Amino acid sequence: MKTHDKHTMMGNPVTLSGQALEVGDPAPDFTVLNNNLEPVSLKDTQGVRIISVVPSLDTEVCQQQTIRFNEEAEKLNDVEVLTISMDLPFAQGRFDETYIIGNSKLLSDHKDTDFGKNYGFLMEELRLLNRGVVVIDKDGVIQHIEYVEENTNHPDYDKALAAAKALL
Repeated sequence: MKTHDKHTMMGNPVTLSGQALEVGDPAPDFTVLNNNLEPVSLKDTQGVRIISVVPSLDTEVCQQQTIRFNEEAEKLNDVEVLTISMDLPFAQGRFDETYIIGNSKLLSDHKDTDFGKNYGFLMEELRLLNRGVVVIDKDGVIQHIEYVEENTNHPDYDKALAAAKALL
């Protein structure tokens, strides 16, 4: 594992908690909440997984990222797409009702920041998640990971999707 490089939110430096994970690392377990306030862990998922990490669904880039991966999930058989943010489950539920996110799961890390800490995505200064993408294979090994350097930028969708497709 390596330490994080410089990351920013709207040009302002942020510190990411934990060590940066790398391709080949075992995917750490985590517990987050679904929209019914029920705990969900990595162990509750299976197959190839894409974890789309966003700071808040209330921002345009996060909305676009979530919608894009939801649309791609429809085309990817045997790939489970999870979007994790620090938004409250109630806000995620409203987002789901508005945009009909039926091909992926919206999950909240707000309670314990377990995902953010275990995967090194937690921005300490803001208690939000740094934008990024993680692709995990069926054996629980990270096959692609991106920590977006500037949180107002999009992740590299093509690389993440290519990594997931290569595992099918």
